[in-house]
Amino acid sequence: MRESKTLEFKSRISNTFLKTISAFANYGGGSVIFGVNDDGTVCGLNNPEQACLDIENKINDTIHPQPTYALSVQPNERTVTLSVEPGISPPYLYKGKAYCRNDSATIEVDALELTRLILKGRHVHFEQLPANRQDLTFDVLQMAAVREIGIAEINQDILKTLNLYSDTEGYNHAAELLADVNGFPGIDIARFGESISIILKREMIENRSILTELDETVKIFRDFYRYEAIQGMERKVVERIPEEAFRETIANALIHRTWDVDAQICVMMYDDRIEVTSPGGLPSGISEKAYLNGSVSVLRNPIIGNVFYRLHIVEILGTGVLRIKEAYRGRDKKPAFEIFENSIKVTLPIVDRQDLTDDELMLLGVLSHHLPKSIGEITDALPFGRSKTTKLLKGLASKHYVTISGRGRGTKYAK
Repeated sequence: MRESKTLEFKSRISNTFLKTISAFANYGGGSVIFGVNDDGTVCGLNNPEQACLDIENKINDTIHPQPTYALSVQPNERTVTLSVEPGISPPYLYKGKAYCRNDSATIEVDALELTRLILKGRHVHFEQLPANRQDLTFDVLQMAAVREIGIAEINQDILKTLNLYSDTEGYNHAAELLADVNGFPGIDIARFGESISIILKREMIENRSILTELDETVKIFRDFYRYEAIQGMERKVVERIPEEAFRETIANALIHRTWDVDAQICVMMYDDRIEVTSPGGLPSGISEKAYLNGSVSVLRNPIIGNVFYRLHIVEILGTGVLRIKEAYRGRDKKPAFEIFENSIKVTLPIVDRQDLTDDELMLLGVLSHHLPKSIGEITDALPFGRSKTTKLLKGLASKHYVTISGRGRGTKYAK
């Protein structure tokens, strides 16, 4: 057993543990075990019962507001375990300062993080704060609303319904991000050649509506990762990377990133992959496992997320990772997700089918992701017979482009 972000050892009771209590209450909880050396060896306390009283008094006298905690004694080892619950009213201060954990160390939070804790304690998101400017226009939002949901005009009543405006405080940061012009960082795109020393294209899309930034980024993606292939008498668009996965990645980065830092969403385009890095790690209340499984939805920017949902940019809030994975279903290469303290990186590998024949590409064009088809349905849509179709399907299945379900006459095929 060793010290970690949620576990600390103390050989004796001194005031230094109170900083750690502040950190645990502010961020996710944790435990302090008294009577254990830094290396994890047990040394015990002379009087564990008295130690509990001393610990309780120190916390009650110096940590504000009062955190939720519990004390337990391990008689055989003469140790005391102090378990601290995640607080619901941060910041929890020790001598007027808030603390956090950095691996197994406890450090004071900076001014930006203190502001975030204060907002969290008030149950306020950054996007809800008043906008830096109030002379906002919404032409881009209006065009999207007319196209997607039939709203004839974006007026103040609509903006109130979308939680973008209030009579008391005016426009908020979410409104500013969706406005035609804003002062927020945007998306930094770099397209590399044979090495990172060769930059083929560099573009910064910023200070514009995040709806515009999303669309412009997807347009650049199409320039590099889509091409047309001639199949017999037909011309077919081939995606080297599934556009659905890329669009979902950028949309989720805009919804979930931290907007109170002056940092861009970075899109690094290579010959074999795209890497998208967005500022801000996981929001509190969601684990890495839950994030990757798409089983829990915790929105850092719920107002923006709701607007994206209403405009059909995202289907169901909180399912972005699942949709990215689904776009790669049946492919031999898969997206990768890396979670860091202050950022999340999504890597989308190239999956273009240049190793496939024209007949194989034609067959894949007939198949659907969501509606498996029988051999008869597939053959009816192709210019060749059942025997060749069966052979092609088996080959595509061996290459992981096609999935097979059922048996006998009930056999179905899908991408």
